[in-house]
Amino acid sequence: QVQLVESGGGLVQAGGSLRLSCAASGRTNNIDWMAWFRGKEREFVARINRSGITTSYADSVKGRFTISRDNAKNMVYLQMNDLKPEDTASYYCAVTETGDGRYLNWGRGTQVTVSS
Repeated sequence: QVQLVESGGGLVQAGGSLRLSCAASGRTNNIDWMAWFRGKEREFVARINRSGITTSYADSVKGRFTISRDNAKNMVYLQMNDLKPEDTASYYCAVTETGDGRYLNWGRGTQVTVSS
């Protein structure tokens, strides 16, 4: 099992930036994809593969958000620029493990609030 803890959320004005971090612990050697989701519906935001070469983004955040990871530190990041009020949500980190494509490991979330 993998434990995930998010940080970096906060209150920011529209047009501002935030950088979210997620620290993984536990069975980290098995981590494959790392991803960010948001909201009660767990809307997909971005994901990055094990090597860090392949990424994908929701259309709503393309060009504004950048996902990255540091495997040596077992961290994944989400740089969020040009934030909009509609980006307001709790942001959750999730990972898959090698051989299983399901996101079974989730953090508790960090709140991002964007004021207009």
